[in-house]
Amino acid sequence: MWGGQIARMAAGVLVGTALGLAELAFLCAAAPASLVPALRPALARGRARLTALERARLSRWLDLDPSHLGTRSRGTDGAADLVQDQGTRDGGYTFLAARAALALLGGYVCASTLFLACLLLAGGAWDLIRDSTEPVPLNLPGVKLVTSSGIVGLTTGAALLAVLVLMVAALAALERRLAARFLGPGGRELMRRRIAELTATRSGIVRAVDDERRRIERDLHDGVQQRGVALAMLLGRARHSVAPDRTAELVDQAYTEARQLLDELRSVAWRVYPTALDELGLRAALAGVAERSGVPVTVHHQLSGRLASEVETALYFVAREAITNAVKHAGAHDILVVLSEDERTVSVAISDDGAGGADASGGGLSGLARRVLALDGTFTVDSPPGGPTRIAATLPKAPPCG
Repeated sequence: MWGGQIARMAAGVLVGTALGLAELAFLCAAAPASLVPALRPALARGRARLTALERARLSRWLDLDPSHLGTRSRGTDGAADLVQDQGTRDGGYTFLAARAALALLGGYVCASTLFLACLLLAGGAWDLIRDSTEPVPLNLPGVKLVTSSGIVGLTTGAALLAVLVLMVAALAALERRLAARFLGPGGRELMRRRIAELTATRSGIVRAVDDERRRIERDLHDGVQQRGVALAMLLGRARHSVAPDRTAELVDQAYTEARQLLDELRSVAWRVYPTALDELGLRAALAGVAERSGVPVTVHHQLSGRLASEVETALYFVAREAITNAVKHAGAHDILVVLSEDERTVSVAISDDGAGGADASGGGLSGLARRVLALDGTFTVDSPPGGPTRIAATLPKAPPCG
């Protein structure tokens, strides 16, 4: 894994060195050509093509997220170019100039190091094969050694290769920082993205609230209302009964129905919002969910204290919905809930041994995702067919204001 990453970065640096030569040639030609107004659209197209190649190289070989780079738009001259605003600092030509300098300098240093390492390795190996090595004294503080020139060559060459690996990693990191600095979205672009995200989140919250209202209405209609009608009918029959024994029997049935009605009301109220969450905290509320579940639920609570009310509520509903889905739809026999935290975020992860295949776009899970996103959190569902299923949510400890 690590070796493959180094090889990919080395390929990216090698391609970047070749691209740096093209960028240097373009800049040398663009400097005088920019004085001719008729050539400026062609220069803009050339700059756009070079920056597009840089985006592709950075995302393909240097693991830079494309969302961290600038977006494209159509300019008035019809040329595809970077979106420029006050936040991007007109990064096109500046980026190409810095990139060309970094690519050529870094490529020269890496190539020189590689050449010297190969020379030392080949020379050392040749000396050992020919058995013509000469003794080389190594006088270190407190230590006196005598070794052969072949071993010295091999050791030094291997050390240079290790240094080369570090140089490639450092050069790749500089490439990523340079691209993020000059090609990253500017202030207006970031604001546009944030507004779009908040708009989508607000719409999602409205849909989630409507879905929750419909669910509560169904619970009241199918459960509470039906039992209320049955209770009224029993009391009506008892009221008009003339036989004392029959009246007592109907009153007993009405009493039983009233108890069941109260249990149904408590169940609906608990599904809407558990009072234990406010009174006793997240640990106690999840313990209640585990007790009501039809399968064993293990809760690992690793939080140091209480959280903001909206954060605890979101974590609770994520865990409860995941447990409900695992019991009703996945046929799980064992469920694990883990609550953890770091300095800035808190997470809940629910895993089960059920059949898997959970649909993240379904009403319940999509509503949870909207609830989590409204608090600037992340929500993931990993549920391959056959299982296991893992649902996780991560939220900032300090929820967004407003």
